Amino acid sequence: MARTGDDSWDLASSVGATATMVAAGRAFASLDPKGLIDDPFAAPLVRAVGLDFFTTMLDGDLDVSQLPGGSADRVQSMIDAMAVRTRFFDDHLMAATAGGVRQVVILASGLDSRAYRLPWPDGTVVYEIDQPDVITLKTQTLNNLGVEPTATRRTVSIDLREDWPAALRDAGFDASQPTAWLAEGLLIYLPPDAQDHLFDLITRHSAAGSTLGTEYAPGIVDFDAEKARELSAPLREYGLNIDMGSLVYAGRRNEVTDYLRRSGWQVTGSPRDELFSKFGVPLPAPEDDDVLGEIVYVSAHIQPT
Repeated sequence: MARTGDDSWDLASSVGATATMVAAGRAFASLDPKGLIDDPFAAPLVRAVGLDFFTTMLDGDLDVSQLPGGSADRVQSMIDAMAVRTRFFDDHLMAATAGGVRQVVILASGLDSRAYRLPWPDGTVVYEIDQPDVITLKTQTLNNLGVEPTATRRTVSIDLREDWPAALRDAGFDASQPTAWLAEGLLIYLPPDAQDHLFDLITRHSAAGSTLGTEYAPGIVDFDAEKARELSAPLREYGLNIDMGSLVYAGRRNEVTDYLRRSGWQVTGSPRDELFSKFGVPLPAPEDDDVLGEIVYVSAHIQPT
């Protein structure tokens, strides 16, 4: 079903299921001997969602490399890509707090567990913004595990299509202080004008010294929805109802690094292949590449005064 401006989902459906898929990727990346990331909470959070496809994978009873169109190399390249992406944003946030930032905002936080697993400096406050059901499931699951956040964690239960800046302020956010923003795995699920609006709101609420981590796919302009449907069809046959062809907003949009620079940010864009090399991860074969093509990871900041 095509996306609409008022559609809804949970962690087992539509866009929400992609957050569960990403967490499953982090769970497998955490087991990888390369050791780029360690997310001990990814697997229990995926199990809490209860999608059989992913729990069966975690149990070792489903070898996705045996699915039509799958291969061991393709599965490994997907795990590597998730490890590289996660490590990039982990490093980005740790660098921001090492520079003195003590206010972190994770937009569309999904099953992100950084508030629990990263070594935050004393006094750091991590705000997580997502829909109420998403926040509730994650909070209850981690409470049941008996774990405590490594920072002060404040949840903001709201859809990003609503007035999330007001809700963020109500939770204690101080726009006069520098903030480390994270918009990970989000932009392709936003219409072009919503992407611009999101960045405008972030900029408006960013004091000098703020940082922003995000990523974009230049290939979104020529996104092949039919190819994406073909690639996800085998997953639907195994009970995972994710149709990437209908979830992504394709077509022309403002190039992220240029837009942020025009808005006053100093921006560095790191193509995915560069990061693979930096972290010593083999590049995927062309046939194992993602339908969106190259990904550019973005680290931006507003120069302190």
